[in-house]
Amino acid sequence: MTEVSGADVHSAARRLEACGLNRGAAGNVSARRGAAFLITPSGLEPDACSPDDMVLVDQDGGFAGRLKPSSEWRIHRDIYRARPDAGAVVHTHAPFATALACVGADIPPFHYMIARFGGATVRCARYATFGEQALSNAVIEALDGRCACLMANHGMLVFGRDLPQAVALAVEFETLCEQYWRALQIGAPRLIDDAEMARVLLKFGSYGQ
Repeated sequence: MTEVSGADVHSAARRLEACGLNRGAAGNVSARRGAAFLITPSGLEPDACSPDDMVLVDQDGGFAGRLKPSSEWRIHRDIYRARPDAGAVVHTHAPFATALACVGADIPPFHYMIARFGGATVRCARYATFGEQALSNAVIEALDGRCACLMANHGMLVFGRDLPQAVALAVEFETLCEQYWRALQIGAPRLIDDAEMARVLLKFGSYGQ
């Protein structure tokens, strides 16, 4: 397998912006690289930096180069530590996901595609100050058995086996968030029961290529 490059991470960040999931310097993207990971720099929008500006961070938070890593590097590090299946992590302030995150509630099984993210719900991680270990701890807890979560009063986070899958999952998750938000404007969505969600989760075990 070809080692992930700064160009790969930078391209993913630009893709998220083109899809409307991030604007300006919001959010961050990373990819596992051996025992370390490459992550977008702090406070710079994708058009203001280059592939060479992606920051290599080790497991202790050490980094080299002229730019600091994203302030949320702890979340990325802790996901790679906790989840061997994570090859790339995407955090965005996508409009619909962020609106729901500001309500602070889990997303219930209003649609069967919720199972795409590992469970019958998508949890909302409790609020903590950005860039601090407490936020990373909250996210790791919310991701138990899942590959996506909301982050209260903040945004959303997903991970995938690699950058293309992580970006695709982020787009899918924002789409579901929009659908749920729109359903709430009409009334209380009819939820899928536990037995059916269990069947759907089994089917997702062999979903995709």
